[in-house]
Amino acid sequence: MRINDQITIEDWELTEQFIRASGPGGQNVNKVSTAVELRFEAERSPNLPAPVKSRLKRLAGRRWTTDGAIVIQVQDTRSQARNREIARERLAELILKACEKPKRRIATKPTLGSKRRRLQAKKERGEVKALRGKVDPGN
Repeated sequence: MRINDQITIEDWELTEQFIRASGPGGQNVNKVSTAVELRFEAERSPNLPAPVKSRLKRLAGRRWTTDGAIVIQVQDTRSQARNREIARERLAELILKACEKPKRRIATKPTLGSKRRRLQAKKERGEVKALRGKVDPGN
């Protein structure tokens, strides 16, 4: 499976298991195993560079297992072949997203005008709250 010019995933790294889908589908859902569970051994993959693996682990979230594999489950359609394609597409999208290096944030100082506006807003808010005191019945 080809991801981009540098990354190609071998067949031994992917394992597919077909399971019965949950939800509506009538008799079909009880007879046919249309849902697919795609497992990609990301931690052991020689084709993924280390920084891509670390970003992939963060992006995968709950789909990342303790032994370093990504598990993607798809049961969108009633077709086993289509669910298989969708699972592979989702894996490819996830890996492509992990290939993108995040931009480093450049710290900036707040402008003088923004500081003044913030302090003015705080002052006005304080005045509004100061007027909310108890009313003196004597006057």
